[in-house]
Amino acid sequence: MQKFRISFFFLLVLVASVPSHAASVFEGKTITVIVGYKPGGGYDRYARLIAKHLPKYIPGKPGVIVQNMPGASSVIAANHLFSVAKPDGLTFGTFNNATVVAQLIKVEGVRFDLAKFSWLGSAASDAVILTVRSDVPYRSAGDLRKAKQFVIGTTGPGSSTHDFPALLKEFAGFDFKLVPGYSSSADVMLAVERKEVDGRAGSFDSIKPFIDRGLVRPILRNRTTAPGIEKLPVDEDLATSQNGKIVMAVNAVPTQIYRPFVAPPATPKDVMKILRDAFANALKDKELLAEAEKGKMTIDYTSPEDALKVVAEVLSQSPDIVQELTKHIKFGD
Repeated sequence: MQKFRISFFFLLVLVASVPSHAASVFEGKTITVIVGYKPGGGYDRYARLIAKHLPKYIPGKPGVIVQNMPGASSVIAANHLFSVAKPDGLTFGTFNNATVVAQLIKVEGVRFDLAKFSWLGSAASDAVILTVRSDVPYRSAGDLRKAKQFVIGTTGPGSSTHDFPALLKEFAGFDFKLVPGYSSSADVMLAVERKEVDGRAGSFDSIKPFIDRGLVRPILRNRTTAPGIEKLPVDEDLATSQNGKIVMAVNAVPTQIYRPFVAPPATPKDVMKILRDAFANALKDKELLAEAEKGKMTIDYTSPEDALKVVAEVLSQSPDIVQELTKHIKFGD
């Protein structure tokens, strides 16, 4: 019996002294974070902030680089993460939170299943708002409804910069002229500064620095709120039909996971545990939080389990709601 105890103790020491396979896969390696948009926008800013602090919490302290993969409102990046990137823990990424709607309405080119990704979670939830350039005379939703051919810049169908004002135009009587084709939200804001367009929709978190600067003023928001915009009118409350209210409500659900991060399906569970723990710990890191505050970026961690609940909620919509969404939500460049 004593011999067994000695042998068992020796085995425990031996196991403890040998690095786990999951930990060793990161040593001396580089992790690539895929971003579905070009540099400069909100998704890119979050990815780079996390990439900077993540190595502190991963055994072996691997390098972390960001690779931008824009196109098709980040469907290209999502497809790459789903079927091209190796499930070895050395690649994960972020893309348009509304890709779950793209999957729901079966957008052409979608070759992923968000429920099958290996989720790290979401770095933030965020309201979607509509803003107007501060030098235009419209100060309320009522004022803006009276405007003719109000010009809004967008990154294209499938993004909040486009879909939010498109639904307001369709269901709430706003006379908007949407100008798609900008390659990032940063480019849209540059167009606002140059007075090429009169307004911009999108993440409150991304637009807040420009509100604080006085470049734009907020007019409307979706049902997700944040400190400072609680009293703004909500888009679905302005809808003139029940269908409009439902479509706007469903379109708002993914904003609960506004900054999603996932790894390829079938990434080993022990490797994912390291990545998930590192992701959660990085988002509590004091230096990261200080940088986020300085950059006016909200950090609001959502666990992988809760992120998947949001995905399931969107994908469970009835066929009649899917049909209605298909009429009004498009994806593309």
